[in-house]
Amino acid sequence: MIETSELIINADGSCFHLHVRPDQLADKVIMCGDPGRVDLIASYFDSRECEISSREFHTITGTYKGKRITAISHGIGPDNIDIVMNELDALKNIDFETREIRPEHHTLELVRIGTCGGLQPYLPCGTNIVSNISIGFDGVLNWYADRDKVADLDFERELTSFIGYPKKAADPYVVHADEDLAARIAGDDMVAGVTISAVGFYGPQGRILRLPIASPLINKRIEEFDYKGYRITNYEMESAALAGFARMLGHKAVTVCHVVANRVAHAANVDYKVTMPNLIIKVLERI
Repeated sequence: MIETSELIINADGSCFHLHVRPDQLADKVIMCGDPGRVDLIASYFDSRECEISSREFHTITGTYKGKRITAISHGIGPDNIDIVMNELDALKNIDFETREIRPEHHTLELVRIGTCGGLQPYLPCGTNIVSNISIGFDGVLNWYADRDKVADLDFERELTSFIGYPKKAADPYVVHADEDLAARIAGDDMVAGVTISAVGFYGPQGRILRLPIASPLINKRIEEFDYKGYRITNYEMESAALAGFARMLGHKAVTVCHVVANRVAHAANVDYKVTMPNLIIKVLERI
């Protein structure tokens, strides 16, 4: 039995942070950072069952062309993915009445829709990138015993050596998305990518405002890195944690990001919200 201090269940039978009950979670989940984007996703639903808001976690469950789908926001950063993934899994795989793990595993299908910065010249603003491989610079997965079982250890060693990874930073981890789900979401009109999940937006992604960064040449090395034909395509902040937790917990997950800035070309598109609906509709159709 899982102790009350380890799995906190609210008085209404919902999980502690998300405030979602087991019956309110669909098997297909679309995730995003922005709580407002949940409203945009759900605006395409044919019907709605429930809507819950708690802190940065906004959840709407409904149907789209006969598919029951939950749209949920996770906020910014890998620490939030730790919360959301553990609670989503608990809703399906732990009996909230007995506090025991269910004997039969229940698999979720999760697609995160986000924004990112392109790291190659051939990825202009507006490109949609599916993160077939994600690299976590955040370290959150390193706190879990099964981390090495789901990680591409050879890729990690080659990357760390080539880019001159900062010794004081958390060890990076490399995780592959679910291949079938990634291929279905990508279709024939998205780029297959290798994505870095940074632990911050400014210094951890090589941006310099008033503070100097510890490794000013790291982005150049990242752009040059090639491992068995894989080139790093983009920066964001959650895909690696999502892929890692999904693999450890037995779920299927992938991230697809809309390029809103190209770091090599020094270009940015602040009006990306005009084109984001096109990506949302594609995910709704393909999930």
